[in-house]
Amino acid sequence: MSIRKVKFVEGEYYHIYNRGNSKQKIFHDEEDYLRFIALMYISNTSQKFDFYNLNRNKDFSIYNLETKDQYVSIGAYCLMPNHFHILITEKIEGGISNFMQKLSTAYAMYYNKKYERSGSLFEGKFKSKHIDKDNYFKYLFSYVHLNPIKLIQKDWKEKGIKNKKEAIEYLNKYKYSSYLDFTGEVRSQNKILDLKAFPKYFPNKKSFLKDTFEWLDYGKQFV
Repeated sequence: MSIRKVKFVEGEYYHIYNRGNSKQKIFHDEEDYLRFIALMYISNTSQKFDFYNLNRNKDFSIYNLETKDQYVSIGAYCLMPNHFHILITEKIEGGISNFMQKLSTAYAMYYNKKYERSGSLFEGKFKSKHIDKDNYFKYLFSYVHLNPIKLIQKDWKEKGIKNKKEAIEYLNKYKYSSYLDFTGEVRSQNKILDLKAFPKYFPNKKSFLKDTFEWLDYGKQFV
C-alpha cells in the first residue's frame, strides 16, 4: 500500500481534490451533482444509511437526517464536470480518509450502475494539500468558489475575469458549490458546511463577494 505524502492531523486544514479517470466526466447531469452533494452529507459519519431506501420517499430530505460522530468539518466545496474540490479539517483521527473512502466508494457505485460501466471512476486515490499559510487559505476559498467561471471563460485563471458582472450572475445560478451558502441562500445543502471550524474570513455577504474576487492573487505563489 502506498503511503500518503500528506499525513492528516486534527485541527489542520487541507485541500482535497480528485478528477475522473483519464480526465473523464464524473458528473453528466443534475442528478449526478446532487447525488454527490447528498453523499457528502451522509458520508460524514460512522453511521450507516441506505441511500436507495431513503431516496425512495420523495417527501423525505436526506438533509433531515441527523449525522452523529462526524468525521470532518467542511468549509467549502465545488463540483465541476470532471473533478471536485473540498476544503476540510478532521474532527477525529482518520476522519478525512474514512470520509473520502465512503464518499468515493458510494458515488462510484452509483455512477457505475447508472451508466452501466465497471472499473475505477476516479484518477487514483484522492489528492491532498496541507493549507499552512493564511494567504494560501484565502486564495483557496477564492479559487474553489470561482472555479465554475471556467465553464464560461476557459482562461479566467491565467488572464483574469473579463466580465465580473457576467461571472457573478453565473455563480449565482451554479448550484453545485458552496458559493450560494456564503451568499446567504437558504437551502438544505447549508448543513454540509461547518464554518465554526474555519477562520472567520467573511463577516457578511458583502465581504464575501468583495474578497472572493480580490483574494485570487494572494496565494498564487504557493500553487
